[in-house]
Amino acid sequence: MQSTKQQLKALAEARRGVIVPGAFNALSAKVIEDLGYEALYVTGAGVTNMGFGLPDQGFVGLTDIADHTARIRDAVELPLIVDADTGFGNALNTYHAVRTLERAGADCIQLEDQVSPKRCGHFSGKAVIETSEMVGKIRAAVDARRDGLLVMARTDAAAVHGFDAAVERAQAYAEAGADILFVEAVTTAEHVRTLPQRLQVPQLMNMVIGGKTPIVGADELGRLGYGFVLYANAALQGAVAGMQKVLAQLRDAREVREDPTLVAPFAERQRLVGKPFWDALEKKYA
Repeated sequence: MQSTKQQLKALAEARRGVIVPGAFNALSAKVIEDLGYEALYVTGAGVTNMGFGLPDQGFVGLTDIADHTARIRDAVELPLIVDADTGFGNALNTYHAVRTLERAGADCIQLEDQVSPKRCGHFSGKAVIETSEMVGKIRAAVDARRDGLLVMARTDAAAVHGFDAAVERAQAYAEAGADILFVEAVTTAEHVRTLPQRLQVPQLMNMVIGGKTPIVGADELGRLGYGFVLYANAALQGAVAGMQKVLAQLRDAREVREDPTLVAPFAERQRLVGKPFWDALEKKYA
């Protein structure tokens, strides 16, 4: 039986546009697994937004991401891609972050070349470090990993230095040992189509709802040769919309019934969190 790291590597190499939703906590991860997805992404933006009520501007640290990763790893059996932002410092910090996150259950660790504190890839005002510094971080990550862990290298240089410069950086990161490449926030459909032709290493394309990259269907991205199609915060945005809807109903009508168009039924909530399993254990140990 393949390990989750081996499963993820096979998915990357298949280059069929596997959709990877983002999880911001253990319950969102269980919903993703329950709906049949093949992998998930532990989203730094989602952890920041949902866990702290803050924007994605570098407010979370290694401990925060490691704690969320460990909880999600305990909750699901899917391969986990974990957002490690900038590695939380220099190359030595990156080495430590990789060891910490692999112990927490990561199967792939994503590192980006933004100046710290980073910000969402679809925000304005980004800055990137020198290519050589990022290459050092990737080499540190490769040296730190054990047991088949994958390293994903993200570049935010397209917004700062242009598309061609971002491609050059991505190529340098591949040569440094990155297993998967992620060119963030490209702004034209032509650039989306071009990337798989210019870079040989498997790639992830990020579809941000309301972001700067035009939305392209996962089937088309698979035909183009992308390994993964990331929807890092679709679940988060859906959850926010759902909370707003039901709480507005409660405020205005002064009651909420078990309407499945408005709320998950009580029994469904218990199923998702595995209550039958725990009931069986309780009987076993009584």
